[in-house]
Amino acid sequence: MTKQYTYPLYRLADEFQLEVLHRGSGYEKQKVRSVSVNRPGLSLVGFYDYFDDNRIQLMGNMEYTYLALMSRKERLKCFEDLLSHPIPALIIARSMEPFPECLEAAEKYDRNVLRTSQETGEFMSNLTSALRTYLSPRITRHGVLVEVYGEGVLLMGESGVGKSEAAIELIKRGHRLIADDAVEIRRVRSNQLVGSAPELIRYYMEMRGIGVIDVRQLFGMSAVKDSQEIDLIINLENWREGILYDRLGLEDFRTSILDVEVPTLTIPIKPGRNLSVIIEVAALNNRHKKMGYNAAEEFTDRINEHFDRQMAMDADDGMD
Repeated sequence: MTKQYTYPLYRLADEFQLEVLHRGSGYEKQKVRSVSVNRPGLSLVGFYDYFDDNRIQLMGNMEYTYLALMSRKERLKCFEDLLSHPIPALIIARSMEPFPECLEAAEKYDRNVLRTSQETGEFMSNLTSALRTYLSPRITRHGVLVEVYGEGVLLMGESGVGKSEAAIELIKRGHRLIADDAVEIRRVRSNQLVGSAPELIRYYMEMRGIGVIDVRQLFGMSAVKDSQEIDLIINLENWREGILYDRLGLEDFRTSILDVEVPTLTIPIKPGRNLSVIIEVAALNNRHKKMGYNAAEEFTDRINEHFDRQMAMDADDGMD
């Protein structure tokens, strides 16, 4: 069963600088459970067949103007019908003054009413984006996440294979660390994974023989980043004789994480290989593939064209 994540309403209010117009008795413990934010237009005309109690309700200028045309009695009924549902909060946009009937119903049913100065569409977009991050499915994987030329590269492999050492070399070459050892991965969209470090170990790395280091303090703020989309997975493993490693890059290997397929490479390690440079090239090549250019396919096409021409020439020589 998929775990349902929640986010405290008071933290959301602090982040978006929301003004609390009416604080319900359970305000500090109120959790937001739904990514979706609802504009209660249909609800105000009495349609509640598909109403979701878990959604934050957002009132904009359209709803406000419609309610202003009503009598006090009609308006009170609308707010009582709405706030009788156990919603996390009703948020009023554009710094509009709350109707007295709204606060009266909020008092009666012990609901949270907040207000933002932002325009309705802008606020709804920002709020939905934030909730998608906070409430998204997530998993923790052992590995190192670095940003290389704008590509999020997740280095994986057995403990001691050299993931942290490769990351340090990449940092020295101007790239950035997101997470070492434990990578928290969230599915923020149906096809997008974002990785970050657990708060407790953020910016720290473990180097065998040296100990724990603070990357931000040693290399500066430009060497770290809080989160990054995961574009490529690289499995590092010790070179094993007799194993046929991919030499052309025609095969499209992928790893499924939270039902998202991520391009995956396996890079064998042995003395003399410059691992950081190899990872840089892999990141650039992956970026080119996303932009529609595949060097392996172009090379194969050129080879095939060469053999086709050669066979045609041999056939012509045979006829002569």
